[in-house]
Amino acid sequence: MAIYFLLGTLTSEGQRMLHSNPDLVSDTAATLEVEGAKILGQYAVLGHYDFITMVLADENEAVARLSAEFGVRAGLHFETLSAVAVGFMADNDPSVGLFEETEAGISGGTDGPSRN
Repeated sequence: MAIYFLLGTLTSEGQRMLHSNPDLVSDTAATLEVEGAKILGQYAVLGHYDFITMVLADENEAVARLSAEFGVRAGLHFETLSAVAVGFMADNDPSVGLFEETEAGISGGTDGPSRN
């Protein structure tokens, strides 16, 4: 399983759809089902992108399917980044920076954030 970050920008049509339905992005994420991919979290952000979506996926193809389907339904254009936990980049514990899913929600590795 790998972590991906989808950096989303609303298309012109997406802006119109969001104006009509402010829950469009969260509703789409809640109902979107793609085998081999799961949305872990979403954030509205300031800056070049409008939304960031964190995804756990089995393979690149699964996240590509999720990105395409999500984009069509919510009027979003995505740039997709594959992520590697910081611990893998050094001689540290490879679990540093990893997220684990618990029954109560997302919890970070030794240095990661938590939502419980």
